[in-house]
Amino acid sequence: MVVICIHGFGSSGKGGKAQLFKEYFKSQNIPYISPSLSYVPELAIDTLEQLIESYDDEVTLIGSSLGGFYSIYLAEKYGLKVVLINPAVDSANTLKERILSLNGMATNYYDNTHYEWTQSHVDMLLNLRVKEVKNGEYLLLLQKGDDVLDYRNALAKLPNAKSIVEEGGTHPYEGIERHFETIKDFFS
Repeated sequence: MVVICIHGFGSSGKGGKAQLFKEYFKSQNIPYISPSLSYVPELAIDTLEQLIESYDDEVTLIGSSLGGFYSIYLAEKYGLKVVLINPAVDSANTLKERILSLNGMATNYYDNTHYEWTQSHVDMLLNLRVKEVKNGEYLLLLQKGDDVLDYRNALAKLPNAKSIVEEGGTHPYEGIERHFETIKDFFS
């Protein structure tokens, strides 16, 4: 088994959550990768598809926010087990609003660089939307205090997923390390 961790919008494979997962999976002798992906959705998906197809072992995914959206697409395409952490299940609408609020500019939170986020990027996300979830196997980790996304949207999109819904919390997901063993057991 190999675990691929997919970061959210404006983040990177070197983010805090990704590093916590890296340390944990290393301690468990489980192969783990957390690539820093392009902000261009088609390029990000292409990179992830190439990674998935390069492994002979079973591939599992952890997706956070926009990474959760990508993970749903990939799980349905390849029939994968996926852990979704406060996923952006309707990222096209969420990030379309972002265009308006940021005048088309976005920040990479890892290195503070800026890039243009346009309608063409939103259209790419619309092309990746999964209308019906049926092939993947999902574990949802949601915190009601997420100030970016409404956790109920994920529950509605994935009604048959195993779900852990916590009071409070934040969009990045506070205390993710409490669930490392649950995640490992779900993948096993």
